[in-house]
Amino acid sequence: MKLVAIQVECYAGAKADETPRRFTVDGHVVQIAEVIDRWYQVESKPEWPRADYFKVHADDGRDYLLKHDLESDEWWLGRSW
Repeated sequence: MKLVAIQVECYAGAKADETPRRFTVDGHVVQIAEVIDRWYQVESKPEWPRADYFKVHADDGRDYLLKHDLESDEWWLGRSW
């Protein structure tokens, strides 16, 4: 899967960057209507750094897979459908 770097605005609750609210890819802002699922990569290995993953449904009717690399604090778009 090819990852694309994105900018993400999040809700910050008990911790920073808790839940994504919108993201920007190629200059286009996508509003997140719902977080469908969330899971964690907790073990830190060079090939699999610690990360949070979000399957989200956006207001454009599409679903997206977002990855937040916790070690680099970078966000990535993994897939859309």
